[in-house]
Amino acid sequence: MRGFISSSRFKTRMQIRKATKEDARQIFEIRIAAIRHQCAGHYSKESLDLWTGGEMSDKFVEWMAAACHVAAIESTILGTGILDLESGQIDAVFVHPDVMGKGIAQAMMRHLEHLARNAGLAQMKLDSTLNAAAFYRKCGFVGDAVSTYESKKGISLDCIPMIKQLSAVEPAIG
Repeated sequence: MRGFISSSRFKTRMQIRKATKEDARQIFEIRIAAIRHQCAGHYSKESLDLWTGGEMSDKFVEWMAAACHVAAIESTILGTGILDLESGQIDAVFVHPDVMGKGIAQAMMRHLEHLARNAGLAQMKLDSTLNAAAFYRKCGFVGDAVSTYESKKGISLDCIPMIKQLSAVEPAIG
């Protein structure tokens, strides 16, 4: 990954901020890399190809600028996340495979939860990929039943709908 920074300086230099249109290309590439890396073995090659195929659209660029948050060190984006402040739906939590396991997704989830609490939401929800359910459980989400997610690209993917109830008091960061 371009400009990778050692773990000792990693967390102190990383910032989570609102995405811009200029970030869309990196977000698009991280999404594809993360899906192909983490979801292989949980979904068929055909499903992965459909899910990650195609070019970045203007609609994607607009959506990212309107809704996405990025974890970045300087101009290098490491991870992404979206929270719909009306529904509490979380989407597009992706981390570049080169920096997975460094706490980026956890930091993003804390950030999105903070936004949800500030918006007065009582809960957050998401449709977890099969490979990510254990991570979301560690973040306080519950849900075990497998369902079918119908993507905007017209493919059906097994997922696990999950929910996290938010208390009125934000937990201490530790």
